[in-house]
Parts: sequence; C-alpha cells; structure tokens
Amino acid sequence: MGVPEVRTTHPTKGVPNYMAAGDFTPSRLGQQNATGDALANFLKVFAGEILTAFEIANIMLNRHHIRTIQSGKSAQFPVMGRAVANYHTPGAALSGQSIKHNEEIITIDGLLVADVFLSNLDEAMNHYDVRGPYAKELGNALKVAFDKNVLQEGILGARASNKITGLPGGTQIKNNKLRICTGGAANMTEKYTAIAESLFLAAQYLASNNVTEQAYCVLRPAEYYALAQNLNVINNLYGGQGSIAEGNVLKVAGIVILMSNNVPSTDLTGNTFHGGDFTKTIGLVFVESAIGTVKLMDLSIQVGDFDNRYQGHLTTATYAMGHKYLRPDALIELCLDTVTNATA
Repeated sequence: MGVPEVRTTHPTKGVPNYMAAGDFTPSRLGQQNATGDALANFLKVFAGEILTAFEIANIMLNRHHIRTIQSGKSAQFPVMGRAVANYHTPGAALSGQSIKHNEEIITIDGLLVADVFLSNLDEAMNHYDVRGPYAKELGNALKVAFDKNVLQEGILGARASNKITGLPGGTQIKNNKLRICTGGAANMTEKYTAIAESLFLAAQYLASNNVTEQAYCVLRPAEYYALAQNLNVINNLYGGQGSIAEGNVLKVAGIVILMSNNVPSTDLTGNTFHGGDFTKTIGLVFVESAIGTVKLMDLSIQVGDFDNRYQGHLTTATYAMGHKYLRPDALIELCLDTVTNATA
C-alpha cells in the first residue's frame, strides 16, 4: 500500500499545503510526448537559432562554389581552358583541338568548433534567457571564421598564377590613396575617388579576361561608407545604384558592393590553412566561380548531457570544410602600394 498524501489547509487563508512523502510527476516542457530527452524540444530551438545566425550574417556562403563530400579529406575541382575558332581551309581535314585541363584540390582544414558551457546553477539563478544570445554568438563565431577563410583565399588567388597555361593570373590594383594616411589620400574626396576608379579598373580587367559573371566587391565599413558619401558614385554619371539617404551603394561599374569586417588587414602568415600578409589589403573583387569550398561535415549542433562532474551542459557548434581559390583570372585585390593599413 502506498504512502497516503497528507493535505492540510491554511486555517485563515484556505490555501492548501502539501506535505507529501512521495515525489511529484513533473511535466517536462522539453520532452516529446512526455518521454525521452527532457531537453529535446529546447535543443531544436537552440540549434535553429545558431543556424539562422550563421546563414543570415554570412555574405560569402551563397557567392562561391560549394561541394559536399561524404567521406575523404579533399575534393577535386576541374579547371578547363578555352577553345579557339579558326577559319576552315577548303579541302583541309578538321582534326580538332586540344583544350587544356588542370585541377585544384581543396583539402578539409579540420574540425572548426565554437563551444559554450552553461552552468546548471548559473542558468537557474539568471533572470534572463541566455540560450538565444549564446546561440547567436556560436553562429556568429562560425560565420566570421567561414567568411574570413573564403575571403583570404580569394585574395591569395588574386596574387596567384593560373593553373591553365596561357590564361591570365590574378590581379592587384595598387593605389595608396585607397586609405587616408601619410603617403596616402589627403582627404575623403581623394579616398572615395580612388576606390571608384579602382572598381572601374577592376571591371575593365574582368572584361579583358572574358569574365562575364556578376562581379562582387567586398570592402570594410570605412571604404564602403566612403563610397556611400560620394554623390559621383551613386548617381547616373558613375553608373551607381545606391542611396545617400539609406547610406548604401549597390553597384559601381556593374560590380555589386558588399560590406564586411572580415576583409583581412593584418599579417596572417602564421595561419596554417589560409595565411598571408594582408597588411595592404583594402578589398576583393570576385565572381562566384572564382573560389571553392569542400564540405565534409555541415554545421552541426551538439548539446551534451548534464555532466555531474561539472554541473552543467556543454554545447558545441561545428563544421569541417576547406576553401581555395579556383580562378585567379576572376580575382582582383584592391590594395595599397607602399603604405599599409597600419600607416598613420
């Protein structure tokens, strides 16, 4: 026979008091159909928030080639040259032509991890929700790493030769006036004029290289808003499609202008996977086929079980990818000449 419940009522307020010898059966909001993992429903929301933060804030995700592999450590990206046309000589046999081929091998960098530990006590005592903000931060951490790696590879490609013999390599457009500093631009007018002129020159180089895809340019906020302040950039004279009121520049010389804090500006030669000296880098002009990513493990969210030793849960967001430039002829670095991003 079970232990009976003892229920009393406050003599003046009529409020029931429970003095049960047994345990309550809790209604776990996180369980599915009242069974299984008590955090199941919560974790899906958490994971969704991380994925949303990653996708919304990422500017390079949908602007280059991505290939998914099921196993292995690398993937082959074929690179093909161009065919030529010749006039036929009457009576001469057509023997065909040899179109040059090569390849780029993109190797997985490793497992990239963003993690956070939630203490059981801290979460219980906290007066506001931290799971949402933490999810956003994990997504942002992966987004920043992804964008930085892809942009750095694009810049390295702008400095590289072409794998196909006879095709042009990458291009660097050097101009000290892309930055206001000693030896550089004397004022904002010189700066945004230099940026606009560099973009038109980039469009010319792409056309000369027979690159017909939509081109993009990624600039840091200082250069992006320097363009937004220039009426000549956004009016019909310069072919711009932007708005002073909105503070945005959509296109210059047919190139879509994007803004990112992830354009490198320092010496990252110590970076194992995508290192280089970017102390003179201002921006990158590229097309979607110019950079590639190989994906072994997509974005994954893992929330560990409650760990009695540490009294909390460890949440990790991970992915395993690799990045590399594919078409140097479609990559252009906007950079300083003799000064650097650190020049006062």
